[in-house]
Amino acid sequence: MRFYFYCLILNIVLVVYNQARADVDVKKQLIIPINEWSSQRVLSHVFGNLVKNKGIAVSYQAINVDDQWGALQRGVVHVQLEVWQPSMAKVFEPLVNSNKVLDMGAHHAEVREEWWYPEHVQQLCPDLPSWQALNQCASIFAKHSSNGKGVYFAGPWDYGDAELIRSLGLNFIIKRDPSDEFLWHRLEQALASEMPIVMLNWTPNWTDVRVKGHFIDFPHGQTKCSGDEVGTAQQACTKSRRGWLKKAAWPGLKSQWPCAYQILKHLQFTNEMIAEAAALLAVDGYTQEQAAIVWQEKYATEYQQWQSIKCSNLRVP
Repeated sequence: MRFYFYCLILNIVLVVYNQARADVDVKKQLIIPINEWSSQRVLSHVFGNLVKNKGIAVSYQAINVDDQWGALQRGVVHVQLEVWQPSMAKVFEPLVNSNKVLDMGAHHAEVREEWWYPEHVQQLCPDLPSWQALNQCASIFAKHSSNGKGVYFAGPWDYGDAELIRSLGLNFIIKRDPSDEFLWHRLEQALASEMPIVMLNWTPNWTDVRVKGHFIDFPHGQTKCSGDEVGTAQQACTKSRRGWLKKAAWPGLKSQWPCAYQILKHLQFTNEMIAEAAALLAVDGYTQEQAAIVWQEKYATEYQQWQSIKCSNLRVP
């Protein structure tokens, strides 16, 4: 009986020891978040490959944009390669100002996140890309369940489109998809059948290099959008959806992984580089890991420059 008791105690000790060891191993890993759009997933693996070559253990954590900010503050994830000003600045900037997240500088790329349509729609609604043409052509964008209203296909991210629709009096409703993959599937179907579609898109993105299309020209930046609209609807209408693309980090990154900190600081992506990363995953059918390798070969000069950065993995006290 005593033998079985000792065996039970030994098993409990081993379980606790192995769990503690696993926790230590996780803490030694640099964790990179994986978000809902193609370029971020590919370029996160590119960065992961860079730091792995410096001897740093890396793992990846799927997480949505809203949840990543708390995780980045607490060190649950440690870096973010793509912080988009139009959709993320209102959360990102207060965290930076309160020293809860590090601003690691801007990429060379300039971004836009907006309503967009492929080239073939121009013939169906000739007055596009003017926003006034949306109501003129709302019926061609309608679906069976939209009661004659045009349908705008969006992703899971909130850009204030409902307020924009109200402010401009657009005869449209919003259909949200859970990720960019659903949006690209809709676009693929529309291209194959030459059906009208208006949807969320952004630049840099794979469509920059693979599909011709146009953004809707909304009256962003004007002091008045329509009538006497005020408040959140007016703000949504006048708010620009163009801006910078930045990098972010957990505040402890420099002391925990000084080499990763230096590489992230020097990393710079152009619009073309980001668009190609997205195309490899969204169009060409590579996995995230495969796309990262192909991308590294295409931009070998830049990759080698980042790889040759002299840095130390010794922790800063």
